[in-house]
Amino acid sequence: MNTAISDSEPKWAAGFMSGTSLDAVDAALILTDGIDVLEFGPVAERKYTAEERKILQVATDAARAWNWTGPPPEDAFEEARKVITWTHASAWGQLLSGWLGPDPALVGVHGQTVLHRRPVPGCPGATLQLIDAAAMREVLEVPLAYDFRSADVAAGGQGAPLAPAYHAALLEHLGEGAACMLNLGGVANITAKLSDGTLFAFDTGPANGPIDEWVERHGHGTHDAGGGLALAGKADEDLLARLLQRDWFREPAPKSLDRYDFTAAMVEGMSLEDGAATLTEFSARAVAMGVALLPEVPSQVIACGGGRHNPALMDALARALPCPVYSAEGAGLRGDSIEAEAFAFLAARTARGLPISWPGTTGVPEPMTGGVLLA
Repeated sequence: MNTAISDSEPKWAAGFMSGTSLDAVDAALILTDGIDVLEFGPVAERKYTAEERKILQVATDAARAWNWTGPPPEDAFEEARKVITWTHASAWGQLLSGWLGPDPALVGVHGQTVLHRRPVPGCPGATLQLIDAAAMREVLEVPLAYDFRSADVAAGGQGAPLAPAYHAALLEHLGEGAACMLNLGGVANITAKLSDGTLFAFDTGPANGPIDEWVERHGHGTHDAGGGLALAGKADEDLLARLLQRDWFREPAPKSLDRYDFTAAMVEGMSLEDGAATLTEFSARAVAMGVALLPEVPSQVIACGGGRHNPALMDALARALPCPVYSAEGAGLRGDSIEAEAFAFLAARTARGLPISWPGTTGVPEPMTGGVLLA
């Protein structure tokens, strides 16, 4: 059996991510010591079937209805955990198929977020990622790091975003100065590295989540493919002005969101195309308002996550941001795999007892270690 990364020697670590868009399990392999990224290995994507996606959506809906009040909906959660286990096992097989390098020494698995509550005065934060860690460990047969958010939340942090540790390592790897990584998943979050090396990270608002929800509600698939619907519509400027007046956008960073803090209901009553255009523009302008909170304007923004495949969203970002915006590939990175790579990196840091969140990234009072290691 492989041993976990308990020392500073670089080792191959695998990471898995299943985001709130419920589209796929992403997997990636990197060589890391938890501080630097030395090499990039293979990647894999295991798409969810319609039935698997439905089970995960049912669990998410049940979690939102429960909202930490009364007995949890364990039947729905258990079905979702089974889906998470077997789809991750499938992605694991894809990842290692044809891999001729050393066996991975460690695996980092995020699990499926079904509920997240940021802390506000008088109400502590809470977060829930579904995973059957024991079953996952048995299937993968490699030491497993998981539950990366709970310690941060328990200490008063936002519990999100967690990718900044890895984003900072990537920016260091690229040799960039003041630059910003932008993850466009269900929610958008940024990691900014200032010219003096200081890190700032926080959720900026929605990204793909409300757009996907709107398109799916109208029976046009799971997302706005190619941004075609948004490009065919017209954004409602009056509604956008009202939406951007929400208190959230003026709250100081760091801050975090649940996927359903902003929903497709914002554009209820609009045509399919105009609703898609408005939600897309809203996501981009929310990112711009987040960038405006930074103490220094970044030289560039590097977009990763599924949203970078949406030309309408990327065009809207280019108009809204005060600096150039590029796709991850334009910066020499693997945009579809960065989140999975991040959890491989965080697993390595967890195994070494290194911090994975900081006051400037989640608002936790002091640098926090996190994650649970199942050896």
